[in-house]
Amino acid sequence: MYGQILHPNSPDDCFINVNVGGFKQRMEHGVLNRFPQTRLGRLLCCSSKEAVLELCDDFTPSEMEYYFDRNPRFFCYVINFYLTGKIHLVEGLCVVSFVQEIEYWGIKERHLDYCCSNKFYELMQLSEDKSWDQRSDELQSSGSSIEELSVLKDDIEMFEGSWCADVRRNIWIRLEDPAYSTSAKVMAVASLSAVIVSIVAMCVHSMPDFNQVDHNEREIENPVLNFFENLCVLFFSGEFLLRLAVAPSARKFLCSPLNIIDLMSIMPFYFTLACDLLADSENTDLENVGKVVQILRLMRVFRILKLARHSSGLRSLGATLRNSSSEVGQLVLFLSVGISMFSALIYYVENESQESELQTMPIGWWWATISMTTVGYGDTFPVTPAGKLVGSVCILCGLLIVALPITNIFNKFSKFYERQKLIEAKAEPSTASTGVLPSSES
Repeated sequence: MYGQILHPNSPDDCFINVNVGGFKQRMEHGVLNRFPQTRLGRLLCCSSKEAVLELCDDFTPSEMEYYFDRNPRFFCYVINFYLTGKIHLVEGLCVVSFVQEIEYWGIKERHLDYCCSNKFYELMQLSEDKSWDQRSDELQSSGSSIEELSVLKDDIEMFEGSWCADVRRNIWIRLEDPAYSTSAKVMAVASLSAVIVSIVAMCVHSMPDFNQVDHNEREIENPVLNFFENLCVLFFSGEFLLRLAVAPSARKFLCSPLNIIDLMSIMPFYFTLACDLLADSENTDLENVGKVVQILRLMRVFRILKLARHSSGLRSLGATLRNSSSEVGQLVLFLSVGISMFSALIYYVENESQESELQTMPIGWWWATISMTTVGYGDTFPVTPAGKLVGSVCILCGLLIVALPITNIFNKFSKFYERQKLIEAKAEPSTASTGVLPSSES
């Protein structure tokens, strides 16, 4: 021992002096040797000053005093541990700090007394859950998902020094933040009304009772529905161009998911119009123009997604899906494995039955898909006792498989939705603080 080398004949060889944050204690070697793997127990085996300083913060050879810059209150519990062999939780000390302290002194968790062990593990589980939530929030907030959910002050500051800054900024805030003023609410209601009218017109157009034919018995569009369709598209086009003109950054504007949806909702109309003009010119090279027009008209369904601009729930759902790629991937993987396994099982137990429709593997895939997702159309079902047993197990496994990742996805959605509501609640004070409110509305 280092102390024995310096003072081989000292009567104090059986003791060491420990100073922990100003609290001094004289400790016997025999007590420390009961736990040789602890920090103080390892001090007795040091043969050089360098080895001693690796275990303590300072050392005074003349007084044989070891100094530790640690919590003196906790050290009282360490002394009790050497005397009794049990460590107890420190009242008022964070469980994370407690773990750091016992790790420093080399005390294992198994030395916790039974009166404190249950409480310790409960506190550790609670701490781990909070830590996981915090890491999850940081991961979710690291991208641009939250930025896309609100009007940022950075966007407003980008107007400084640009052309017609005040006018463009006032229009931009009213287009992006319906809670800013009465005129902003009117513009939001008008945009939402146009989206609803367009969706209703698209649905009504698919009903045979509203279809019309010309003198050549060819089906043509209803003029009333066509009028509302053109009116809504003109409104969407004007709104998009106005947003683009007043946007603080055109590049950032065109890269925004909501603005991409706006563009995709109006472009099919103009492509369809161009195809109709080319078809009227009787160009023989455009034999498939009709199919192209049908596909382009089908793309009008993207207008439904325009509701995301006016719905915090839909925007929160989009942000959740972007930040839940791992959970969605797990869900697809689990379902794929289950569907493959149960489709093979149901095929081998049902293929010999003449009454069963599950005679091929692809039909088994379809049956397993609707069973594991608990849809159950009833178009295909097992008829043999073994097939019904496989079906029961398939449904139970589907409930468990779907429920596991869905819980995490739902938790993320709840957090995004609460955060979006908080952002919307703070949007009006934050925009008013920018000082761009006009005199007529201030």
